[in-house]
Amino acid sequence: MAWDPTRDLLAMQEQLDSLFGRASSGWVPAADLHEADDRFVLTLEVPGLTRADIDLSFRDQTLTVKGERPGGECPQRYQRLERGHGAFARAFSFGHDVDPDGISAEMADGGLTVTIPKTARTTTRRIDVQ
Repeated sequence: MAWDPTRDLLAMQEQLDSLFGRASSGWVPAADLHEADDRFVLTLEVPGLTRADIDLSFRDQTLTVKGERPGGECPQRYQRLERGHGAFARAFSFGHDVDPDGISAEMADGGLTVTIPKTARTTTRRIDVQ
């Protein structure tokens, strides 16, 4: 994979948000974000959630995914507790212009896949002074 400074900066931004308490509490679903020539594809692991449990929004070049995994009955003592529950929120910023009207999402087998189409970058053009 070629080095992409924008991708690395966006990853550092998410880490700093977490460090300074701007990240969500509760559990955080694992996510993969990859870039193709014409789109970004975001995949999140959200087993146990339904479509109604997920809220997607897009604003200022940032896609936000929110949801909540309800906790079951809480016994007096756990021997081991590894499955997270509660509310989560993840924000993903893009270094390329995207088409918010073309964003689509599908859920299957405990995975959420969000497709974010890119828009054509505006090319530089010469403007004549009148």
